Amino acid sequence: MSETVEKIEIACLVNGEWRSARVYPLARLLDVIRGEMRLTGTKEGCGEGECGACALLMNGAIVNSCLVPAAEADGAEIHTIEGVASGDQLSAVQSAFLECGGAQCGICTPGMVIAAAALLARHPHPGDAEIREGLAGNLCRCTGYQKIFTSVVRACESGREKSPGNR
Repeated sequence: MSETVEKIEIACLVNGEWRSARVYPLARLLDVIRGEMRLTGTKEGCGEGECGACALLMNGAIVNSCLVPAAEADGAEIHTIEGVASGDQLSAVQSAFLECGGAQCGICTPGMVIAAAALLARHPHPGDAEIREGLAGNLCRCTGYQKIFTSVVRACESGREKSPGNR
């Protein structure tokens, strides 16, 4: 006997705007964000929760959206890379990534920016060890990490970073 899984309606606050979608309960949040909600800034790297490319904030916590079932996002507050800037004004982290060459191929960049912005919202002036720990869930194959690290330090120096949800 086979069961037919029905789609469900989910609604979540995405980058300050309520959005809804009809999805299969176990669909990946990553696919819902990119496909149903057309927010394609969040990238898929490994699809296994190891690289951090698909990182976003869900109820204030960094999650790998490739591992989150869509049903868990119902009623959640979500911040994607599209919500980091304030209109046309880039955040301190985004500006620093551009200035310091912290972004190269672009696959890991959205997750790195989300992780760095979340880190600086918690610790506006982190030490080297805190920066390394804050970015530990994100992998990059292009930059060798020094440019990313330098980008976070530069963002700290600007002193204007806020969490993506507090713009």
